[in-house]
Amino acid sequence: MTTEDFDSLVPKRSFNRRDFVGTAVGSGFAAAVLPVSAQTITTDTEGLDAGPVTVPVGDFKLPAYAARPKGKTNAPVILVISEIFGVHEHIADVARRFAKLGYFAIAPELFVRQGDAKAVTDIARLMADIISKVPDEQVLRDLDATVAWAKAQGGNTGHLGITGFCWGGRITWLYAAHNPSVKAGVAWYGRLQGASTPLTPKHPIDRVGQLKAPVLGLYGGQDGGIPMASVAAMQEALQQGSAAAKASEFVVYKDVGHAFHADYRPSYRAEAAKDGWGRCLAWFKQHGV
Repeated sequence: MTTEDFDSLVPKRSFNRRDFVGTAVGSGFAAAVLPVSAQTITTDTEGLDAGPVTVPVGDFKLPAYAARPKGKTNAPVILVISEIFGVHEHIADVARRFAKLGYFAIAPELFVRQGDAKAVTDIARLMADIISKVPDEQVLRDLDATVAWAKAQGGNTGHLGITGFCWGGRITWLYAAHNPSVKAGVAWYGRLQGASTPLTPKHPIDRVGQLKAPVLGLYGGQDGGIPMASVAAMQEALQQGSAAAKASEFVVYKDVGHAFHADYRPSYRAEAAKDGWGRCLAWFKQHGV
């Protein structure tokens, strides 16, 4: 495949073959998902302040991608949490989509201490060498620091939302149980149950009693990794949880599988993705984000 062929997959952005891997946060695509789909959506930066930023977490400098309306202060803040592939072009694009609607969106690179998720070519090795070594405690601390950074930059964290995809969907549930400032969350096909380990001691179903903000779960009925029995168990648990848990909802797209919002991958299903995006925006608006 030529450089021109790769470029054609991401219109309005200039990439060469080398740029797909190892570029700055928010650029390129992860090696494990190449080649990207011809359906890839691209949102421009016109009217936005958008690009890589650095979030201080103690002495550590956490890379992130941020996008917000140019010249606008006091914009509501949305955290955008990536899949296992890190903050590449698609996640940055989602942040820009929120920014075009008036939000200050930030996508932190939450695996960076463990390694470069974009550079690993094999998904099994990515899971074993990087993702499985990321502690939930570290992630929640990094997100707290990201919220503090957004506030210092003029973002309105009194209207704070969080959304995430796959790995980030699970984190969305956990962060909505962790931070009382969160007004609402939208979890796209995030794992709900699992074994307790030192790095992942609790899963969303274990945290329904502590949920502090209502979460909208967007799931695929044909998801091979998240069975409908898991969704049903979570729905039942939510009804025994906190007030925010009881206010949480699920939408299951019965004929689609995992990662149906990921427009750069073959798993993308445009109809479900469009409906889910509309529901995501409405959920945030309904709950004060």
